[in-house]
Amino acid sequence: MMKNIVVEDIRKVPIEQQEIELVERKGIGHPDSLADGMAESVSRALCREYLKRVGTILHHNTDETQIVAGKANPFFGGGEVITPIYVLLVGRATKQFDDIYIPTDSIAVKAAKKYVQENFHNLDAETDMIIDCKLGEGSTDLKDIFVSRKDIPRANDTSFGVGYAPLSETEKIVLNVEREIFNTFRKEHPEVGEDVKVMGLRVKDDVNLTIACAFVSKYVDNLDEYRAIKEELTSFISEIASVYTNRSVVVNVNTGDNYEKGIVYLTVTGTSAENGDDGSVGRGNRCNGLITPNRPMSMEATSGKNPVNHIGKIYNLLANQIAHDTVEAVEGIKEVYVRILSQIGHPIDDPKIVSVQLIPEKGYEVRKLAPKVKTVAEEWLDDIYKITEMLINDEISTF
Repeated sequence: MMKNIVVEDIRKVPIEQQEIELVERKGIGHPDSLADGMAESVSRALCREYLKRVGTILHHNTDETQIVAGKANPFFGGGEVITPIYVLLVGRATKQFDDIYIPTDSIAVKAAKKYVQENFHNLDAETDMIIDCKLGEGSTDLKDIFVSRKDIPRANDTSFGVGYAPLSETEKIVLNVEREIFNTFRKEHPEVGEDVKVMGLRVKDDVNLTIACAFVSKYVDNLDEYRAIKEELTSFISEIASVYTNRSVVVNVNTGDNYEKGIVYLTVTGTSAENGDDGSVGRGNRCNGLITPNRPMSMEATSGKNPVNHIGKIYNLLANQIAHDTVEAVEGIKEVYVRILSQIGHPIDDPKIVSVQLIPEKGYEVRKLAPKVKTVAEEWLDDIYKITEMLINDEISTF
């Protein structure tokens, strides 16, 4: 079946040639990302349990998770949580299918606690957090759209997804600086927590990185040790950045510190959610892991939405996959932008429109590139359930 795919030339200055570029990433321990991670872990746990109990994924959405900050008292060499972080797992989940009951709330709480235990070294889900769960059931019409499918799921909403490729140098730097701090530096330096926020600013060929990194108080004995680790972290970040660019890069870590007044970024748990910073699903990274005001973005929260027919999740992930594969498979593309629009109740593999906008390399014409680009998009639409499988199998991230 022919898909509604339109490939066109877009007249705009490529990102690397724009004078100003802003890129942000909220690391896994940022309160907004913590909400994203817990919501998505609940959705995936529900998917696996639904498959186990009834053989199919039932209607659910857990994308309204909220985090209310606690209160802590960190100090060099120690500290304690005074008031636990409050987490409200809220959304919709099918609790009965025919005569089979599914304990959705207990599944959700267990999944959220497991996510914290696996990803945070100093945040105890049992003592440092209160995890509450209020999962209602979905509306009848949306549940009917969900379960009535024979083959291809039908869109739960009239909405759209957005993606682009390739990442710019600044985007690669911001994304990978946070990832390497989490995956490498943090493992060698327990003094560094999981709450790392990276803000990148490029002005022409000068890149400035501002990093807010939570330190864990019990591993830092005094101010001199704090400063030494911060200097080591700054050098580490500079080395990571140099892998992705030859541009000048200036790194600033914890610029809010005031050594004379004894003000430094110390936490007990490794996240600012312990002391004043609330969190909500969808307020942080888009599904490619970045916040990019220079690029088109969807305002949809991707994490926690069901992975079967929720367009806010599926089409955002799909658009990014199509964009990535397009630049990999089709020679002559400088930049590609993908927007996919659904229509509620219609099969998700047959969107209302797939808009693909290209900036071609010099010497290439969009009309000649278009057939190959359409083939990439069609192949993904024909295998759209792969997105669901990737999510259930933890093969793709939503934030």
